[in-house]
Amino acid sequence: MNLPNKLTLLRVIMIPVFLIVFLCPLGIDRQVARYIAAAIFCLASATDALDGYIARKYNLVTNFGKFMDPLADKLLVCSAMIALIGAGDAHVPLPGWVVIIIIAREFIITGFRTIAVEQSIVIAASKWGKLKTISQMIMLILLLINIDNTAVSYVSMALIVLSVILTVISAVDYIVKNRAVLKE
Repeated sequence: MNLPNKLTLLRVIMIPVFLIVFLCPLGIDRQVARYIAAAIFCLASATDALDGYIARKYNLVTNFGKFMDPLADKLLVCSAMIALIGAGDAHVPLPGWVVIIIIAREFIITGFRTIAVEQSIVIAASKWGKLKTISQMIMLILLLINIDNTAVSYVSMALIVLSVILTVISAVDYIVKNRAVLKE
């Protein structure tokens, strides 16, 4: 159990903590709870970048990390999006159809990668996939902190649109570049 794997596990452990603070603030002011939840989300997101950096720099890449790191990312992002759907106090609500598109893409690409692995093909993360993840995380942070400001609302809405666009582009990019996987 190396440091990158420990960071990945820490991210997984932070997900229920994030959800409890966001969904059940237990006597904390709702907006303060949102700030704390956003801070937890930011910290968990930072472990994503950090574990990958450390694993590559110090050659600590493991099969566990290859499996668990992307799963932890998906769990974190999907948990935050699903929690935000029901947030009745949101200044910029996250539409359910956006969450469906994003989660559907994750299922499609995960299934696609599973088929590729069975054929001994490794599909590396693409720049579109990385941009998608970054846009989603920034979008989620803004939606979590829920600032009642017109400019922030417009930026949040733009990030929702950008996240959907990058989600679709990254899915098409993975499939088109690796279409040989589907020919077997």
